[in-house]
Amino acid sequence: MKLKVLGCSGGIGGAESRTSSFLVDDDMLIDCGTGVGDLSFDALSRVSHVFLSHSHLDHVAAIPLLIDSIGEVCRHPVTVYAPRATLHILRAHVFNWLVWPDFTAIPDRNHPYLRLQPVEIGESVHLGERTVTALPVLHTVPAVAWRLDSGEAQLVYSGDTTYCPELIEAINACPSLRHLIVETAFPEEMRAMAMASRHMCPGMLRAMLAALTVTPTIHISHLKPGLGERIMEQVMAQCGQFDPVRLEHGQTLEF
Repeated sequence: MKLKVLGCSGGIGGAESRTSSFLVDDDMLIDCGTGVGDLSFDALSRVSHVFLSHSHLDHVAAIPLLIDSIGEVCRHPVTVYAPRATLHILRAHVFNWLVWPDFTAIPDRNHPYLRLQPVEIGESVHLGERTVTALPVLHTVPAVAWRLDSGEAQLVYSGDTTYCPELIEAINACPSLRHLIVETAFPEEMRAMAMASRHMCPGMLRAMLAALTVTPTIHISHLKPGLGERIMEQVMAQCGQFDPVRLEHGQTLEF
């Protein structure tokens, strides 16, 4: 499997600051932030599956526009996978005919452009030889991490989370984990903000990495704009023995 980083920033502001969105192979999105807008129409039209970590705008902003753009040219509905609580938020607050049309009923409910598929923690979706599994995290809204398994190796994407022992346990249960994409949204001096918003700071990341028994490449994502250099300096000072690297816009990870 190949995962291309369309966006991995904690906000917008400049050509490289696209919010969380990842293209897997050519038919799957992991989160659907502003980076999806950089794909060509042909690339967008090949997307059939969207896996959401949670409902916050920086992770879902492009879904309404994606469905509106490609609904008429897709032979099958685009399926959005997420916990039932996340899908309820989307239906109530986005696809509600007020913010955006309800594409689960367009052109009709028997042949919709959009399908919402609940996936709860521990459940897997099988797409040919590929498997995508929801893992536990701790955030301010219902949320999951995603484990992608190619059949040969695995990648885990944390989405948004604070320190979470259940996530660490799930990561340690991945025997062939090649890549771990983990957020670190705030610098250490903003630890109180990180805790209140259930994000990570470098000290929390250090504790998380120290608890791992697997040895994937660690990719740091979701750095807040304007704070990225400061956060990575602290990450390297506190977590350098784990050799973490900053995830970059446009980067491709294979597994």
